[in-house]
Amino acid sequence: MKKEEKIVNTAICRDTRQLDNVTGNLYESTVIIAKRSNQISVQSKEEMHKKLDEFIGENDNLEEIFENREQIEIATYFEQQPKPTLTATDEFLKGKIYFRNPAKGDVAK
Repeated sequence: MKKEEKIVNTAICRDTRQLDNVTGNLYESTVIIAKRSNQISVQSKEEMHKKLDEFIGENDNLEEIFENREQIEIATYFEQQPKPTLTATDEFLKGKIYFRNPAKGDVAK
């Protein structure tokens, strides 16, 4: 079983040369990270909504919705996850993202 590496949950000052070294262009690297960040965000939202949809009932009143401990725990779990941009940047720097630029005709990691 592979142990997941922990990603820091706070902003980190990064050397922009590290981002530039991967693609040769800082702006291209930023676009790749932003697109991956959006993918992670959408994936996380879908996962959270699937888990919270289990608690939705037709006869629930407003008080029961706010007092449901399981819902609060799920929401807290997702709030404590690292921000998608931090995760995407970490993946990018570790070479875990596949990307290519059709205009250049090249394929990178």
